[in-house]
Amino acid sequence: MCMLLLLLGISGCSKSFLEQTNPNSVSVDNGYKTEADITTGVYGVYQALRSSNCVGEGAQLWTDDRADDINTTDNQSNNGEPFQFSAFSLVPSNSYLLSHWTALYAPISKANLILSIIDKITFASGATKTQYIAELKFIRAYMYFNLVREFGDVPLVTDRLTSAEQAAALTFREKKENVYTQIIADLKDAVSSNLPVVQPVAAKGRVSLQAANALLGQVYLTMAANLDPTKTTENINNAKTYLLACYNQKTFVNLSDIPFTDVFDVNKKTTNPEIIFQVVYKQGDPSYSSSLAKNNQAKGEAINSQFVSQGAGGLFTKDLLNEFETGDIRTTFSVKYAAATSSYFITKFRDASAAAGTLGYGGNDWILIRYADIILNLAEVYMYLNDNANAIVYLNMVRARAQRPAYATMMADPVYAAKYPTLKLAILHERRIELAFEHHRWNDLTRFFNAADLVAYFKAKNQADFDNSPLSNITTKDVYYPIPYNEYKLDPVKMYQNAGY
Repeated sequence: MCMLLLLLGISGCSKSFLEQTNPNSVSVDNGYKTEADITTGVYGVYQALRSSNCVGEGAQLWTDDRADDINTTDNQSNNGEPFQFSAFSLVPSNSYLLSHWTALYAPISKANLILSIIDKITFASGATKTQYIAELKFIRAYMYFNLVREFGDVPLVTDRLTSAEQAAALTFREKKENVYTQIIADLKDAVSSNLPVVQPVAAKGRVSLQAANALLGQVYLTMAANLDPTKTTENINNAKTYLLACYNQKTFVNLSDIPFTDVFDVNKKTTNPEIIFQVVYKQGDPSYSSSLAKNNQAKGEAINSQFVSQGAGGLFTKDLLNEFETGDIRTTFSVKYAAATSSYFITKFRDASAAAGTLGYGGNDWILIRYADIILNLAEVYMYLNDNANAIVYLNMVRARAQRPAYATMMADPVYAAKYPTLKLAILHERRIELAFEHHRWNDLTRFFNAADLVAYFKAKNQADFDNSPLSNITTKDVYYPIPYNEYKLDPVKMYQNAGY
């Protein structure tokens, strides 16, 4: 119910609240009368992405924690609820799960509201309005893409809801195929719009044509892996079309021209041509700064931040540590051993500037899409098209930037060849190292493997490399999260639970 009330623009979750009328409230229509009002509303949609319960920098629990990169080893704090994600013991009543579900619907609600009103507003330039519409449709599609990958069938709402009756009528899980159809429709509108190919420096963080093409390609790639197998080739070719469109919109020549460290340099975040779409954080601001550098800082260390940490910092699994290649510049930049804690910690996100200060108010933007990601997507696409030669070309682009030998050379190394005996596993390995800690890993695993193969992949790992997160718990049900109990109980038939929960 919380989600549907949210889509109605109501913040409470009780029936009595629904029945009340606030005599001092301002109707939505009266709140949006000018172009400036719409601009503020659009910024509010972007603002909703920042939440750690949504897709902001702190959204680790439902991404890397769920995968094999990060362990929430504390099985006591907060009633053990965070531990459930990495221990594959998630229950529908988990309050973090409900918060995540609700946060993913928040930008959808805001986008639907503005889209329902925008044609009634006079704009100084029609181009501004059409660009706003494209941005809102992109964000709506991006949220549904997250929802459908994590939960499968989900409620699909694309209109502004104006009554509890309307909301109740939409309280049902739409089949995932139909959700993908809506995602595709929204993104096709975005790629055919007047969005700029690249946003100017002053507008970084807003959607571009690069981002729209990238996301549409990634959606088709996921559909090829997870939907109707009779349409796999069609979906793969569509993925190729849009991923190549994004690739051909790049403003650099070679990926290796952009140092890996520059991608995460807070002083270059608005001008780095590899970054396609990012959530913006404001350096030095107590409310809108990034906490990444501070939170990952380990005791006795100063590499990430001027903040003096008394903890272990950002920890990760030994399983991931074992996958970093010796001599890889990504290894030495992304992680470091802390003598004071006798453990490795994450160093990929740094802001030790005076502007961030000792309180750790960092300026790190959270990167949602970047070109190394797209290039490895293209390697994946060509692999599925049985064009291994081109797949390896794109794989080697990323390896070359990391100053690692080409794939053919590595396959002559018996250790590498034993760990990654297929091109598919080599691409997955490259994504794991290149995109480590950037919240891609769980979605990569559920795209590369079907449910049974995912279980086998985890159970073949060494339990000693995962601390106290029991790998034996994983079953085929874990490819999806459960529907939050508060949503399921609204209508156990139409809001049916995912199998196994």
